[in-house]
Amino acid sequence: MQPAQTVARLHAPGDVRIADEPPPTVGPGEVLLRVTSVGLCGSDLHWYEDGAIGEARLDRPLVLGHEISAVIEDGPRRGTRVAVDPADPCGTCTTCADGHEELCAVMRFAGHSTTDGGLRRLMAWPERRLHTVPESIGDEEASLLEPLGVAIHAVDLGAVVPGMRAAVVGCGPIGLLVIGALRAAGIDDIVATDVLPHRVAAARHAGAARAWLAREGTLPERDQSDDRADVAFDCAGDEAAVNDAIRIAAPAGRVVLVGIPGDDRTTFTASTARRKGLTLVLCRRMTAADLDRAIALAGDGRIDLTSLITDRFPLDEASAAFAALAARRGLKVVVQPAGPT
Repeated sequence: MQPAQTVARLHAPGDVRIADEPPPTVGPGEVLLRVTSVGLCGSDLHWYEDGAIGEARLDRPLVLGHEISAVIEDGPRRGTRVAVDPADPCGTCTTCADGHEELCAVMRFAGHSTTDGGLRRLMAWPERRLHTVPESIGDEEASLLEPLGVAIHAVDLGAVVPGMRAAVVGCGPIGLLVIGALRAAGIDDIVATDVLPHRVAAARHAGAARAWLAREGTLPERDQSDDRADVAFDCAGDEAAVNDAIRIAAPAGRVVLVGIPGDDRTTFTASTARRKGLTLVLCRRMTAADLDRAIALAGDGRIDLTSLITDRFPLDEASAAFAALAARRGLKVVVQPAGPT
């Protein structure tokens, strides 16, 4: 019998508690994982601050964390380093059958609703949702493969082709990964904006041709006509960012909404979007194929994940990790349940 494992559970908004619990039960088709690294996401911040995200509410203590790298602890693949696809769709509903497993209404998703996530030393997860990670990608970087997959999916929804101009509004980790995915898709003309100076600098480092500091979420007047984009990505989710994305989009352009609004509502000036004839597309998570694409892009060095990681915490300092996430002083916050690697 395995000894108790350390777990970080969210009991109420702002209340993360560390405790020892029995190891997880491994179900049919699952394997036991030793979690090596967990990236904290903006959606985790919604859970931490609000005890909810969208329609989902915290009705029991929940282990957060869906950006997970791990090592398989049992079975034929024991010792294999993997990136965890946190989505476990049913595979049988009409939506899944139509090829949209990422939109499955009854899927389990790690760190969401009643399904515990990765902020623990051990977890059980379906083996079919585990993707082998090459040695060229470190454990910390492997935990960023899931958000990179989301960024790749967002760029696909943007229907980009080389020669287009793209705009990224909101340059936190997901916005920076969208910039990287755009560059990998052959888009060089990228403009970016954020309300925080260090994120503007990070956007330039990630490959934005131009990046500027937004004034409380609004675009500088001088840039509105010169920087109209064929496709604009809102990666912040707040009302100001959505409206900035709509304002910077060119007539007949496309706006991809990637950010998650804190109050579960997105509002914008309808006349601006209507008169431009914009197409609005909403991005939810990623496809399983996107995770494989993320591994390929990071594995051969076409996208740099290491520079995004600015804060590292052991599992027993999970509360401090969430405080750092909320403060937004850095970029990516990573928790290491298995200790430093």
